[in-house]
Amino acid sequence: MRRKKATPKVERPTPLLESSALSGYRIMWLFVLFDLPVGTKRERKAATGFRHALLDLGFEMSQFSVYIKYAAGKEQVESLARQIEMAMPASGKVHMVQITDKQYENVKTYRGRKREPARKNPDQFTLF
Repeated sequence: MRRKKATPKVERPTPLLESSALSGYRIMWLFVLFDLPVGTKRERKAATGFRHALLDLGFEMSQFSVYIKYAAGKEQVESLARQIEMAMPASGKVHMVQITDKQYENVKTYRGRKREPARKNPDQFTLF
């Protein structure tokens, strides 16, 4: 009786969801809050440039000096923070606050006295 050759074992990549569980505790939101001087033309131009830099990085304006972005994890937040530091004007005050997606679920938003419906997370993690 003839014996079959053993087929080599093929290593298959682990699916993304198994290798780095995407959970509400890993996914982060980065808030950038700032108070920049706008007394001179140069300061206004610097403040506008900073806001445009945030938009170019994919941030969304929540309020005039509050921008938010959905991030895949702490590593992406740290990368964004470095890019924001490079774009900061010479004067003014900038805060960066990071919270988990689970914490963000508890944010309540009101417009006047009416509560707005909870925001849906972006669909940027579409797996095929």
